[in-house]
Amino acid sequence: MAGTRRPARDGRSPQAHLQRAEHWHGLRRGDPVEIVGVAGRSLRWRFLAHVRNERNGAESVEVVGGRPGEQRIRSFRPEQVFAVGTRRRGGPSLAEAPQLPLA
Repeated sequence: MAGTRRPARDGRSPQAHLQRAEHWHGLRRGDPVEIVGVAGRSLRWRFLAHVRNERNGAESVEVVGGRPGEQRIRSFRPEQVFAVGTRRRGGPSLAEAPQLPLA
């Protein structure tokens, strides 16, 4: 059948190797972030999760947003994700310089 997923051979779910964290480098789910390398004006993004693939060590950051009214979920490399306002000032990405934990 098209669109169905089979369980992994070891009995775990097909995505069990993906570790998701809703806290990453001072961000919490819903915090606004800026993304470098995405063309477009008035794009707004909010942090969803940091994802680590245990099989190959790859990392990505999931965000939601886009143009006003859009709620697209996208994944970006950690070095593309900036705290709001730091990218314009030439500051480092969150992957390079994690923020202090939020209160």
